[in-house]
Amino acid sequence: MKVALLDYGAGNVRSVINALRALGAEVRPVKRPEDILSAERLVFPGVGNFGSIMRALNEKGFVEPLREYLRQNRPFLGICLGLQVLFEGSEEAPGVAGLSVFPGFVRRFRVSLSVPHIGWNGIKPAKPSRLFRGLSGEEKFYFVHSYYVDPADPALALTRTDYGLEFVSAVESGNIVALQFHPEKSGPAGLKILENFLSREGEAVLPPRILEKTQLAKRIIACLDVRSDDEGRLVVTKGLQYDVREGGRVRDMGAPVELAHLYFQEGADEITFLNITGFRHFPLKDQPMLEVLRRTSERVFVPLTIGGGIRDFTDRDGRSYSALEVASAYFRAGADKVSIGSDAVYIVEDYLRRGGASGNSSIETISRVYGRQAVVISIDPKRRYVKSPSETEHPVIETEIPGPNGERYCWFQCTVKGGREARDVDAVTLARVCEELGAGEILLNSIDRDGTNLGYDLELIQAVSEAVSIPVIASSGAGSPEHFYEVFTRTRAEAALAAGIFHRREVEIPALKRYLREKGIEVRLA
Repeated sequence: MKVALLDYGAGNVRSVINALRALGAEVRPVKRPEDILSAERLVFPGVGNFGSIMRALNEKGFVEPLREYLRQNRPFLGICLGLQVLFEGSEEAPGVAGLSVFPGFVRRFRVSLSVPHIGWNGIKPAKPSRLFRGLSGEEKFYFVHSYYVDPADPALALTRTDYGLEFVSAVESGNIVALQFHPEKSGPAGLKILENFLSREGEAVLPPRILEKTQLAKRIIACLDVRSDDEGRLVVTKGLQYDVREGGRVRDMGAPVELAHLYFQEGADEITFLNITGFRHFPLKDQPMLEVLRRTSERVFVPLTIGGGIRDFTDRDGRSYSALEVASAYFRAGADKVSIGSDAVYIVEDYLRRGGASGNSSIETISRVYGRQAVVISIDPKRRYVKSPSETEHPVIETEIPGPNGERYCWFQCTVKGGREARDVDAVTLARVCEELGAGEILLNSIDRDGTNLGYDLELIQAVSEAVSIPVIASSGAGSPEHFYEVFTRTRAEAALAAGIFHRREVEIPALKRYLREKGIEVRLA
């Protein structure tokens, strides 16, 4: 079967292509306006910002052919912004007209929960559809968005989902179907949705079970620190407080692509690659890491995050690259999000010096084009103990873990260069400013806990999660299933990341999720 894929030039479409090809489809990218009207089936995986996507569609001359294709009620699958642009406009881009295929508007979440809505949530079917064939109704799908559609015609709704309010998470009208969630990133259940769209055979059905209310799952993220070993091969490694050598050699925990695929099969909700190789100094020439992403996205159908070297830089040949160019290369290779570490500290230092945003930082430029959900800020802080809050201008907590001299107070000092250099910025301020600049998620590491198996630094996680309204990922220190339960019940963290315990098979993801489910934590079971 042939599928035309409308790629307007932003975001990760490689995963959609790989998912469709895995199902036997022949995928042909839309290159010219006439390619739209000649398509047998059209898939539109919109990613990024409503204003940016409409501007790109108009510049490429795609708007009128796309409207005509939809007026003819031909097979169409919209994903994420590919759903939102079907409506009249969006609060994300006031004054920018959508395709106006359906009456209604796109609204921002105004809820007490973290925004963006990121993670695995359920769907409640509102009417029968071929898309539901083979589904039980209990599946979870991957969402990542700050805006939702509000159709004027309730009959358009195919599914609804709960997140502080009940919103329409998919629409269907004739042969036109569009989803807020990402089927290409939703594991086997998402692939089933895509398979049903491609076949377009059989009767419309309802799943055996329809949920009364959906719940966002807590995410379990497998982290793979990737660097070159002593023979120059890319390997997954793991350190103790960021030291990855043992007996003078780099610890080799396995091959990146194979480990990522194993964790996908076991039910990891996301995979994060942290590129700590020497290649990160030349990201656009970083062919080994780009190839890892490309190969992984062919076999792993959950979100992929990549961190390391995403910043403005000039290579040894004197050519300058922007952080946006670097991020774009990673997105084209298969990444869904980029993680910014040391550069975020420098950006916040500049923000504090000038008293506001520059408008051209990596956080701002990437989020403007790809949306804030594509930008993760990776913070690497250390505890700094003080006898009294008056000793520092940084936000201080009263700690249950006294300092070496019995100090009862501490603050969390940010570091750069893999934890080797401390800066006069604290984690709470960094997270707040990065959210203001456009970040969509915080990955919160703890140098004090890294590789110790002592559990997450709950005080650090809670201090930062209370300071921001975007999701926080807990990282560093997990040594047992109990540590995951602890972080989910004692802090506001929405996800927990681990590395060494998964690599060493001390804790396996299926057993961890069963334990959490038995303890009453909402998780996605593969």
